[in-house]
Amino acid sequence: MLSVLFVVLPVFALILAGWLARKGNVLGPHATTELNRFVVYLALPALLFDIVANAHWREIWRPDFIATFGLAAAIVFAATVAAAVCLKRRLADAAIDGLNAAYPNTGFMGFPLALAALGPAALAPTLIATILVVCVVFAIALILIQAALHAEQPSRGMALKLTLSLARNPLIFAPALGAVALALGAVIPAPAESFLKLLGGAAPPCALVALGLFLAEPRGGARAAPGAIGALVFLKLIAQPLLTWVLAVHVFHLTPALTHVAVLLAALPTGTGPFMVAQLYQRNAGITSVVVLVSTVVSLVTITLYLHLAL
Repeated sequence: MLSVLFVVLPVFALILAGWLARKGNVLGPHATTELNRFVVYLALPALLFDIVANAHWREIWRPDFIATFGLAAAIVFAATVAAAVCLKRRLADAAIDGLNAAYPNTGFMGFPLALAALGPAALAPTLIATILVVCVVFAIALILIQAALHAEQPSRGMALKLTLSLARNPLIFAPALGAVALALGAVIPAPAESFLKLLGGAAPPCALVALGLFLAEPRGGARAAPGAIGALVFLKLIAQPLLTWVLAVHVFHLTPALTHVAVLLAALPTGTGPFMVAQLYQRNAGITSVVVLVSTVVSLVTITLYLHLAL
């Protein structure tokens, strides 16, 4: 147990460092936004491009892994949205609830944690999971929110707007460009490769510090009942990884290595994406911020227990 804890603790220590830096006013109120922009627009795209451009097709084209991780996230998302609608929640709020329950923090926590716990071989599956989360789960939620808030807007216009938005997303554009380089058999020049390594290497620690800064920010908005928050955290930290394990072992028969990656990534806490969406569409961001905070703290225990039992 201690050996596993020593692997996980440095990752969470970086989150704590960001939290303490913000609470102690070492970093100001704009630090969260600016560091997040550095990660999203520079460091993480460099890492994603480097992984894809230097990969082999068999590493990133894994239909069994895609089906396992994607289907588990889709089931949890759909079930949460359906339950919320049945409880008389508006569709836009229900879609954000679905993100809270099925949006693992693969971009910020997935890469450093997978690398530390499972080694470099876990980076390519982590890339696949990140693309699924950003391109599929996130996109479906946005479509539902747009449909709920702008029912009068033509669906073709919505689809075009969403497509253009996703195409401009650096977390999608960078790996797509890397796939082009891989398909063409391009060799990255040594200076460019060194640049990518240096810039991409900054992504994991900066992303974790940025998450800590985000968690330390004061939040507004209405509060939710503890039961609602507890249910969303349970779905994220227990239901999604458990369903992922069932699909990986009993349905798609993944290798043990890929199973560990899929379950570990599914067990990650709720990412910051749902909070940003809630703020953008002026929904109840207070509920989402509590889910992000609680799931991040509790995941220190749940992820440590999983790694202890699985490895």
